[in-house]
Order: sequence, then C-alpha cells, then structure tokens
Amino acid sequence: MPTLHAPGDVDGHPEEVTVVSGSDISPAALVGAPLELPDSAPPRPAGSPPTLRPRPAGRQQRTPGRRPDIEAVVDCAVYVDGSRQDPVPPAEALRVATERNGFVWLGLYEPTESELSEIAEQYRLHPLAVEDAVYAHQRPKLERYDDAIFIVLKTATYVEHEQLTATSEVVDTGEVMVFLGAHYVITVRHGAHGKLSELRHRLEGQQDLLSLGPAAVLYAVADHAVDAFVDVAAAVEEDVDELEASVFSPERTDDIGRLYQLKRELMQLRRAVSPLEVPLQMLAERQIDVVPDAMRSYLGDVLDHAIRVRDQVSALDELLSSILQASLARTSLADNEDTRKISAWAAMIAVPTLITGVYGMNFQYMPELESRYGYPFVLLAIVAVCSLLYRGFKRNGWL
Repeated sequence: MPTLHAPGDVDGHPEEVTVVSGSDISPAALVGAPLELPDSAPPRPAGSPPTLRPRPAGRQQRTPGRRPDIEAVVDCAVYVDGSRQDPVPPAEALRVATERNGFVWLGLYEPTESELSEIAEQYRLHPLAVEDAVYAHQRPKLERYDDAIFIVLKTATYVEHEQLTATSEVVDTGEVMVFLGAHYVITVRHGAHGKLSELRHRLEGQQDLLSLGPAAVLYAVADHAVDAFVDVAAAVEEDVDELEASVFSPERTDDIGRLYQLKRELMQLRRAVSPLEVPLQMLAERQIDVVPDAMRSYLGDVLDHAIRVRDQVSALDELLSSILQASLARTSLADNEDTRKISAWAAMIAVPTLITGVYGMNFQYMPELESRYGYPFVLLAIVAVCSLLYRGFKRNGWL
C-alpha cells in the first residue's frame, strides 16, 4: 500500500487558492442565506438542518487570527477515484461528489461563526461540532454524530531563536479540526502555522491513496500533524542538550530561569501530544462507517508515531526535571563553597584583630610593652598563626 510523508510548511500564513472562474471563494457563494441562531437548542429532528447553540454567558468568541484580506475558504475541490475533477462551483461541489461517488475536500482557515454556520447548513454538520470548530482551544478528541465524525488534532511548530533565554518562546501550538462524512471532508485550521496546501498538492500526486475516500485525507492530515511533532521534539531535544552541557560545564552559570522556561514550553508540547493517542487509537481499532478497513493500517502507523513522540516528550520532561534539580544542587553547592571561603578568611582576619585589639587597650602593665623586640615578635606571631590557619583550610578544601 502507498504511504504518505508530507513535509512541514515553513510559511506561517495560509495560501490562497482560487479554483472557480478566477474569483475568490467566499462562504456566501458556497451556500445560501446565513443560518439564524435560535434562542435555545432543542433536539434536531431527523432530516432537519443543524443549528448552532447560543453562546454561553461569559464565553467570548476568539479573535480571528487571519488577515482581513484572506478568505476563510482556502480551497475546495471534488475528487473521484483519487483524481481531482475540473473546477466545480462550490455550491454544487457536494452534489457533484455524491452523484459521481466521490468526495469534496473543503479547506477552511479560522472561519467566523457566521461563515461556518453557512457551510454547516449545506453539509448538515452537528451544531456542537460546529461550535467547537469556531471557538477552538479544544483537546484532541474524536466525536461521532450520526453518519459523520468530528476529530480535533493539535499542531505544533518550533520557534527558532538565536539563544534560549528565560523568556524565549520555544513551542507554538495550533489546531486542525476535521469533519468527515461519506462524501466530504472539511478541514478547519487554527493558528499561523501548519497550512495544508502543500499537503493537498502532495496527496493529489498519490491517487491510489486518495481513491480510498475522505478517510485518506484524514490520515494525511493526522500524519502531517504527528510528523510536525516529531520535528518539534527533535529541536527541543537540542535545547535540552545545550542546557545540560551548560549546567555541567566548569564555568559557573545561572541556568535556572532558562530551565524553567523550557520546562514550561515542554509542558505545552506534552499537553498537545499526549491526548492524541486516544482519538487515533479509536480510528485505528474501532469500526467506523466513514473509515474503511483499508485505512486502519495507515492510521495505526500514525498511532505508533504519536506514541513514540509522546514517549520522547515524556523522557525529555523527566530529563529536564533532573537537570533542573542538578542545577539547583550545584547552585546550593556553590553557595556553600562561598560560605566556607568567607568563614576561612574571617577566621584568619580574627587572629590579628584579636591580638591588636588586646594591645590596643592601653594598659600600663602589659607583656612586652617595654621590650625592644616586642613589636616584631607580635607581627611574627600573627603571621605564623595565620599561616597555620591558611594551610589547614587549604588542605581541607575550604580555600
């Protein structure tokens, strides 16, 4: 069976693709009038279009991150037997895909509530899934709605930096939501990275894989996301190695701030990677109507990669905890060495201070006050005692 290895995107913005009559695709052209939001969300009768729930009190819609000049619809195409068809009007894409026993792949980038509501009406998407796709900030999960599924995948990218500091941003995460039905797959991307245009072009070159249906796109997107985690984990590992070398270097360094910041960034990566195992395992092992049996081996391979990345991130987190403890211990040891040095020098300074203090009391009858050699004798005594103390402290490692 063919395999897919999609390279990561280096551009942080989505690519605009025009597929119909040389004009931009807009959600209004995709479907008819916008869907009105009801005051409540009663159970939807069979055969009726979906409706969005009213936004809960206190819950604010996320601020769209895309530029105003970029459309929410990135690309829309119909595929039959793994081959992309001639441009089809977006409003007719689902009907054409159903009649030709193919599927339509609609790619969206940070759609607003109104934009996604219009699309949900035509594709009969469940309102709960639509709400999650609009607000984002979801954990990786898989939900089944009648004859369709909704899956949330986390994406990640490594933020390049010249030198790791106590405030460096190392990992940036985003999300890709996938609506999967018998004749459609809708990808909704959130975040400035992880665009799917290059993945689409690469997948279109593998018709035998794409001919397996919409689930092939789901596999490609999941594989793309997990491969990105592999790259990010490898880059973070280099930062961990650099900090480890700095902590155990002969020079005295203060790496606690950098260690703590990297640990926070690694925790963000761990929260994105670890939950991926559950939805991927459900796709690979459970019977799902819209996921053919032929795709399970592909999804099982993605699951193996996700588990390997999860273990790698967990190992890095444990190693970073050990390095942090070692740095704290080394700092404490350095402080103890400084305290011993200060104590040793204070002991040596106390000897001449004591002797000169005694002879500075100006009593009339004191030893050696009338002796010609009294002054040099006292100086020699001070030097001798301090020399003995210095030798003792040096031999015991205090100096």
